[in-house]
Amino acid sequence: MKNLNKKQVPMQEQSAEERKHNFNEVPLGYSKEEAILEASRCLQCPTHPCIEGCPVHINIPSFIKAIKEDNVQLAIDVIHESDSLPAITGRVCPQEDQCQAVCIMGKVGEPIAIGRLEQYAADYDLKNRTEENIKLPDKEKLNGKKVAIVGSGPAGLACAGDLVKNGYNVTIFEGFHKTGSTCLRNT
Repeated sequence: MKNLNKKQVPMQEQSAEERKHNFNEVPLGYSKEEAILEASRCLQCPTHPCIEGCPVHINIPSFIKAIKEDNVQLAIDVIHESDSLPAITGRVCPQEDQCQAVCIMGKVGEPIAIGRLEQYAADYDLKNRTEENIKLPDKEKLNGKKVAIVGSGPAGLACAGDLVKNGYNVTIFEGFHKTGSTCLRNT
């Protein structure tokens, strides 16, 4: 059943009173019900302009359909085919200028909240990840070439992941005590 509401399902946020006492994220993310309701707004258009609007060409209609059907594991698997860091991109990618800008629903109301749905799927994955449900991507045979990545922030990790999938032997160098620390420097 389609949700023909022209407005996006709003995302709950911490109140100003709460957030002035912590450094937690302000947006709280979608609940299961909110995510399914927002996903049900997607028209599943045959031309898929949202995929063309996405710089990494995530199969957006497929992952949204999976959320609508309450199959969040399938949704995250679809996202991971193109994006190795959906918990980051769901939050910081400028969807309003890319995939959402060309969403057909945007012609009659607000576009589908693609980034919020990606964040929902990624957060679900992080909370429910087990060794049994981790799917490692296919990778090419090692090509004998070595690559060094300096910095383990989102760009460095995404680059390293793509290079490994393409057969490169990758070493990441990080100046801080922990991989990913470049993301946390200013927090």
